[in-house]
Amino acid sequence: MPTPASQQALVGLRDLSMLEWYVIPLLAIVFYIYTSEIKKARQTGCWDAVFAGLTVFGMDFINETWNGWVFHLTQRSALWTAPGDTALRTMVGWNIEIMFMFAISGIIYYNTLLNKKEDKILGIPNRWFWAIGYSVFCVFVECLLNAGGHLVWEYPWWHRSFKGVWLIFLFGYFHFYVAALLVIGMKTNKSKVITISSLYVIAIIANGVAMGLLGWRY
Repeated sequence: MPTPASQQALVGLRDLSMLEWYVIPLLAIVFYIYTSEIKKARQTGCWDAVFAGLTVFGMDFINETWNGWVFHLTQRSALWTAPGDTALRTMVGWNIEIMFMFAISGIIYYNTLLNKKEDKILGIPNRWFWAIGYSVFCVFVECLLNAGGHLVWEYPWWHRSFKGVWLIFLFGYFHFYVAALLVIGMKTNKSKVITISSLYVIAIIANGVAMGLLGWRY
């Protein structure tokens, strides 16, 4: 039987009547950030900021997809559930506000990097340093959201414990930034585009099979 948080998260799922007007300026901000980076890319020939942004969002799309599969297969709860107020709940653990944040977090990560990938911070290559740093910060914020009841964790091994925090760090965030640094480290734009596109194809197919063919609702 679904947990109370899961049942609450299903209420209004992908219901466009929930949309709030503040979504419009948030969307405009995301568009502004991307168009600014695209303008820079056209001038410099370096598209890595855009690639980093799309990579992190694509990784989050995959994460939220398998999280929804966990909910359906257990018929109890996803690993994380976002049942609270939102302008639009897109999956049981995903909403429009989270989506906007992850849409730009890869660009934030990229713009933090030093010019040379060989440069180090505290003895750690700067790309890895910031991947670790942003992942730690994201886990900290997620713990605050969990403490406030905005993000619900049902399973004892995915919780605010030493073991649980490490799992959230590794499988909730760190691999997002690792994917971004691997993509921007590729030699050709063609390789980067193919890799990024594969992330979205995987997520779209997985959701299409679940919702379109199997009739799952998560």
